[in-house]
Amino acid sequence: MIVTLTFNPAVDQTIQFDEPMAPDRVMRASDARFDAGGKGINVAQFLTAMAKPCVATGVVGGFTGKFIRDDMRADGVETDFVEVAGTTRLNTTALAEGVEYKLNHDGPTVGESDLDAVIGRVREQDPDRVLVGGSLPPGLSVADVDTVATAGDWDTIVDMEGKALRELDARYALCKPNREELGDATGADVSTIEGCARAADAFRDRGFDRVLASLGGDGAVLANGSDLLYAEALDVDVVDTVGAGDALLSGVVAAWEDGEDDATALQNGVAVSARLVEQAGTAVPSFEDIETLRERVTVREL
Repeated sequence: MIVTLTFNPAVDQTIQFDEPMAPDRVMRASDARFDAGGKGINVAQFLTAMAKPCVATGVVGGFTGKFIRDDMRADGVETDFVEVAGTTRLNTTALAEGVEYKLNHDGPTVGESDLDAVIGRVREQDPDRVLVGGSLPPGLSVADVDTVATAGDWDTIVDMEGKALRELDARYALCKPNREELGDATGADVSTIEGCARAADAFRDRGFDRVLASLGGDGAVLANGSDLLYAEALDVDVVDTVGAGDALLSGVVAAWEDGEDDATALQNGVAVSARLVEQAGTAVPSFEDIETLRERVTVREL
């Protein structure tokens, strides 16, 4: 069973405009939606939709925190959040004429007692895997993520920005940077697919059994110590890339839960990500045909 932990969740507001954004004028949206967001929350929603046992925890507060609880309950996701003072973030993505604009809040302050409460919730679930995802709110540091990783007998997966990944000290089963984060974490040249693969392989020495790097339209690479695997992205109509990396990670973890090998897991991750980016926002798409879709994903060793 998997527990996802999101220390800094958000309500994702996605606004669609039919004309380019411009300063000093009122822009009228043609469409808008609100979704529970945050890396761990997204992963929990995707895993639940793929019928993989999962519980989402973390910290929430205020009216936006209540929205997240209600939204996830409506999607059938099991949750066990800790309530904190303050208000959960509202993050906005504006889509206009093929351009994305992102405006994110910092989030409420999380204290040591809140961290202890979250770890207690994780232990109560007795998970096989714990996935820690997203940015850290005021009051927490990277050392607190190491505390989670060493607090129980579980494999820990981490999906954070490159600088944070570089500062981790505990042992992790997997980290999932995107291309920019991989470059920030390693200082390597990630302008090519081969460069990304080499950087991912070298980054394993920092305490990661596997490194999964999402490369946007170039696909994804997975380094596991014996193989450097590369999967091409599927040719689909991309509407919105928000949550694409979370979908990739969800597909990989879901396949591992089924006992699949790394190559098949990478195929599955790319297929899940491709299904998500065909729609606006991070609402959960249908995964009924995901096995058929993953057969179209080409994986090769580099």
